[in-house]
Amino acid sequence: MKINSARMWNIILLVSFLFIYGCGSTGKNFNESLYKNIIAGTTTQKEIQAMFGPAFKKGVQNGSKIWTYEYNAYNSLGNDITKDIVVVFTPSGVVKSHQMMTNKP
Repeated sequence: MKINSARMWNIILLVSFLFIYGCGSTGKNFNESLYKNIIAGTTTQKEIQAMFGPAFKKGVQNGSKIWTYEYNAYNSLGNDITKDIVVVFTPSGVVKSHQMMTNKP
């Protein structure tokens, strides 16, 4: 099967375009500026959900409920975004501890 040169160039341009602008993401984006509103011993699970929506992951850590909010966006140009908020709750549903990690200052 013979492919003409114009078609070959179109294929090369398409593959190059997809490589340069290729991207992917995991999790759900959230407003990390709301993190400052979380107060250990005061903020409740309902308030966390109101601020950030449903958690990306829910689990148990050392007997305590833990919610994780995660967003990772990658592209081939290197403008990656990673951010995570981890919230640990007391048995009564109040924030016990929390932390945020991000690759942005």
